[in-house]
Order: sequence, then structure tokens, then C-alpha cells
Amino acid sequence: MRIFRGYHHPGIAAACALTIGNFDGVHRGHQAMLALLLNEARHRRLPSCVMSFEPHPRDFFALKAGKPELAPARVATLRDKLQELERCGVDQVVLLPFQEALASQSAQAFIDDVLVRGLGARYVLVGDDFRFGAKRAGDYAMLDAAGEAAGFDVARMLSYEVHGLRVSSSAVREALAAGDMARAAALLGRPYSISGHVLHGRKLGRELGFRTLNLRFGHPRPAAQGIFVVQVQGLAGRLLPGVASLGVRPTVEDAGRVLLEVYCLDWPAELGSDGGYGRVVQVELLHKLHDERRYEGLEALQAGIAQDVADARAWFARR
Repeated sequence: MRIFRGYHHPGIAAACALTIGNFDGVHRGHQAMLALLLNEARHRRLPSCVMSFEPHPRDFFALKAGKPELAPARVATLRDKLQELERCGVDQVVLLPFQEALASQSAQAFIDDVLVRGLGARYVLVGDDFRFGAKRAGDYAMLDAAGEAAGFDVARMLSYEVHGLRVSSSAVREALAAGDMARAAALLGRPYSISGHVLHGRKLGRELGFRTLNLRFGHPRPAAQGIFVVQVQGLAGRLLPGVASLGVRPTVEDAGRVLLEVYCLDWPAELGSDGGYGRVVQVELLHKLHDERRYEGLEALQAGIAQDVADARAWFARR
């Protein structure tokens, strides 16, 4: 899969079958849309293309209004979104920086400049609630009429449901906020996971007797927060059970920086004490134990971690 930031690149395909969206989480509704896109692309002998935005448009408007709390919690990091799009078989992704220029662009200019001249769209697939252009003035009817005039086909996909419930990024966020990891997995079609490079930290976990793998979550508001039973891929050729904290570490830092700290219940001896650094790992969050807690001191924190480790071992034993 090829990834482009912006659409002014000579390597972008001259024509494509295109879909547009934020794709936060790449849930089962997104997956169904991508399957339809890939099928159309094959029939038309075109590369499949996803246009997405970074930051999320609602992030931009929340900051512009001076109310960052209105921005949606983020289900997936950009790394994980791109990884899932590649897993779905997409040929190319075009990431547009959502800034003032794009936010103020008229719907017709978006069609002419981006879809037609920029990407050479021959087929455009959108969701049933798709809006575009300044003040969300563009809708499906306008896009369809423009396609007829400019020579590209337009289609829309209706809502995707699981057990009678509409699958959406909002529904995934709600499940994660509630700590309902089973429901989140049902909406995503896979366990909720976060991946990234293992980073060096303060090494406080070693002092407490619980060496952790540290991954940064590149958004200030993750959809899931708390202490979780997890399993880790990418370290020893097998899944490793563990317990993890996802949040701002209120006892030792609380600086607003979001970290995923993972303690593997059984550390592979062949890795040595520093064998995890620099590796890309994927951490599946299987079960929420509790929200983050602010402990009175390091001794209380150590006891709390020990209890979390015992609870995680008990959870795996029950399975």
C-alpha cells in the first residue's frame, strides 16, 4: 500500500476508485465499505484509494472554537489506521491535512480540484451520511450530479448493522469508554489493539519490580483508558499475556502525555532485560480491570500493580 500526504505527488495513480472518510478504528462498517470499493476497483481495473484526514476534522473545529474537549476521543492511532487499511487490501491512501484551507474550500472546488484533477476519481463511494465542503454544504445528491457531469460514478453505502445496532466509530468509542471490550471487539471484528515502537521510559517499573514496555499513544484523548488484561504480539513469536495501563499515569506524572505501559506476566528469557526496546509490538486489550487510580505514593502504587498482575493471571486462568 502506498501512502501520500496530500494529492500533489507524481506517484499517485492517474485514476482510481475512491472512498472518503476518517476511518477511525476501521470497524466492520468500514471493512464492508472497503470490500465493496475493492470489488468495484477490480471490475474497473483501477487502483483502490482511500482519502482520509489528519487531524480529524472535528479536532480542527474544536480547537478553532477554543473548546478542545469537544474533539472526539480517538479509537486508533494513525499507524494503526493505516495498518488496518493495508490489511483490508487498499492500494493507496491519500492523507489530507485538515487545516483552514481545506475547511473553507467550497464543495464544488473540492470536487474539481481534489477528486477530478487531483486524484482522477472514476468511481466514488461514500457513506449514507457523507457531507463535504465548507459548512458541510455538499451532500450525496450534489456529488452524484457532479459525477454525471464530470464523468465519474458515485455510489453510497447504507449503514452496516451488527445484531440490529448500527456500527460506527461513535459506537466503538462508547464501548471502549464503558470498558466493554467484548462489544468493542464485536464492532471492530477483532480485539481492540494498539501498536507502536517500544520506547525508553523513566525505568520506574524496574524500581517497583514490574518492568514495562512503553508505547506512546499519539493523541491526547484515547477512546479507552484504564488498566487492562492484554496480550502482546511481536516479541517472541508467540502471544504473551500481560497487564497494561493506558492513560496519563496520575500517581507519577499526570502531565497529559498518554502512554500504554505493558507488563508481560512471563517475560521471555531469550530477550534479555532490554530485548524489547525498538521493536514494533501490537497490544490487544482484552478485558478492563478498572480505571486509572491515583495512589498515595510509590509503595501504594507497587501494591496496586501487584494486585492488577494477580487479577490478570486469574483472568487468564479462568479462560
